[in-house]
Formats: sequence, C-alpha cells, structure tokens
Amino acid sequence: MKSNWTIVSALVLVLFAPWYSSCDSTETNTEEEVVPVQELTRTYGETTTQLPQLINGAENVVTNWPVFEDLRTALGSINGATASEIKAKTERLILFTDSLSKTIPDTLDSKPIRSRLLIVDTRVRLLDQEVRKSRPDTAIIESYVRELNMAGSHFMNQINEKLAKDRINQERREDEEKELEKQQRFLDSVYQSELEDQDN
Repeated sequence: MKSNWTIVSALVLVLFAPWYSSCDSTETNTEEEVVPVQELTRTYGETTTQLPQLINGAENVVTNWPVFEDLRTALGSINGATASEIKAKTERLILFTDSLSKTIPDTLDSKPIRSRLLIVDTRVRLLDQEVRKSRPDTAIIESYVRELNMAGSHFMNQINEKLAKDRINQERREDEEKELEKQQRFLDSVYQSELEDQDN
C-alpha cells in the first residue's frame, strides 16, 4: 500500500508540476506587460528643434506641392510628443511622404531632393516600427526622433540649395544674354559706321 501511495504521489506531482509552473509564468508575464506611467507620459525629441526656413521664392514653389506644408508641420510636431502621439503622427507622415514622392514639382524634381525625401520616409518608417512594438525601446525612439529631425532638416536644406542654384543659373543666363545683346549692338554699330563710311 505504501508503494501505491508513492506511485500516486509521483503521478500527481508529474501531472500538476507543469500546470503549476505555467501558472507561475503567466503571472510573471502579466507583471511584465504593465507599462510604467513614466513610459506612457515620456516625451521625445527637443521641443526647441526647428526645421530650416525656406529661402525667398521657395514658398511659391512648395505652395503648389500638395501636402508639403502638412509634412513640414507634422515633422515639427514630433518633438515633445509621447509614444502614443508619435504613433498617430508617423502614420500620417508615411501618407505625406508617399504623396510627396509622387507629386514632386518639375522645379524641384532632382535626384538629391528625391534622395532626401526617401531618407525622411525611411526615418519615419523606422520610428513608426519602433513605437508600434509591444515593448518599445525608449532610447531607440529618442535616437530615431533625432535622426528624423536631421533628415527633415537636410530635406529642407536640399530644397533651398536646389532653388538657390537654379536662381544663380538663371541670373547667369540673363547676364550672358545681356552680354550677347551688348556685343551684338556694338557689332551692329560698327557695321553701321562702316556702311556710312562707304556711302561717303
């Protein structure tokens, strides 16, 4: 009888040990899923960070670029946002970058601007991916926000650079045309005076 009791005890132990350990691990997992309040209210990025201003004349060009102003506003508002706010903002930013990449105005359509816009899109998607994780890493989010700020600044600077180069090229062409006109007038006057000399 004593050996039967030992066998029954061993069977009960073998049957209930896995159940008991799974109950214990369930309690542990539940405790791990509780997100501290500090993580929910933590803000990311520097609220003093601002995108570069566009040069004179650039506003006219980007006014005709649908969604550009929305992108610029959303990029600026990422700073000082919580993780849950960033989720909503990155979702919108992805839509904006997709739209912008399909509607680049001819004036701005160049490889450098397309590349800078692609980098902004990539940074937005990386940030979006991180904030949507069940346990996002706050250090990575902070890093991605900084990188997105830099990508946005480089994008704006590239627009400024492209328009400044276009303006310089336009001024150069105008100067060349004026110089050619001036030379043509000089040649015409020389030719005219030769004709007058021949007539006399």
